[in-house]
Amino acid sequence: MPSATAASQSQSVCLSLENVGISYGSTEAVRGVYMEIPHGQVTAFIGPSGCGKSTVLRALNRMNDLIEGCTLRGRVLFDGQDLYARDVDPVEVRRRIGMVFQKPNPFPKSIYENIAFGARINGYRGDMDELVERSLRKAAIWDETKDKLKESGYALSGGQQQRLCIARAIAIEPEVILMDEPCSALDPISTLKIEEMMHELKKSYTIVIVTHNMQQAVRVSDMTGFFNVTANAEGDGKVGCLEEFAPTEQIFNAPNQQATLDYVSGRFG
Repeated sequence: MPSATAASQSQSVCLSLENVGISYGSTEAVRGVYMEIPHGQVTAFIGPSGCGKSTVLRALNRMNDLIEGCTLRGRVLFDGQDLYARDVDPVEVRRRIGMVFQKPNPFPKSIYENIAFGARINGYRGDMDELVERSLRKAAIWDETKDKLKESGYALSGGQQQRLCIARAIAIEPEVILMDEPCSALDPISTLKIEEMMHELKKSYTIVIVTHNMQQAVRVSDMTGFFNVTANAEGDGKVGCLEEFAPTEQIFNAPNQQATLDYVSGRFG
């Protein structure tokens, strides 16, 4: 999988979805998603529950492969290469496209080892102390942890644990960071810290975030995709679809679709 050059990243497409559909067994979850996610920006996925936001997010680094019976149609391209091609290693995909989950999930190890463990597994041969510090600094948690690196990650607060998990994702040197509702279980102060951190991280990474908090989408994202539900082909259920994808300012101030306007103005969802 080729890496994009830094000079072209800010202007180019990082991830491209071409007519993506996803099913769980015989149940169609999402259909017909076309989207071009730009390098070096924050892209937010919003929409009502059950519209496929997290399903599409997990498709971006093949996490859905771990769900039995989950299948994908269409193509997901990363820097122009099909992530689902037969010769692509999904483990390498997940290294280059990291994931931060809804609930903080630190390893049952020290703060230091939470960062070092994944880097070591991925063959890091540099100065581990420097990598740990750099990762914790980027995740805006170094000052809170530098004197207790040998303590358990579980000793941290929920917001600190989530930033530790972000630092852990950063440590394996990804190019993209996916975040699935990373603030939904956090207090407002912790949420603010993570939002501030995202503004810094996008200088070095492409970020895609799923959020139910529309104010958060406005605060942190450059682009927003509004997902919705529509009747499936059989007419006996619902399937997720991408209703509109545009700059965040347009989505919230002058959307093209009535359904988008209805959602962002609180008429449903």
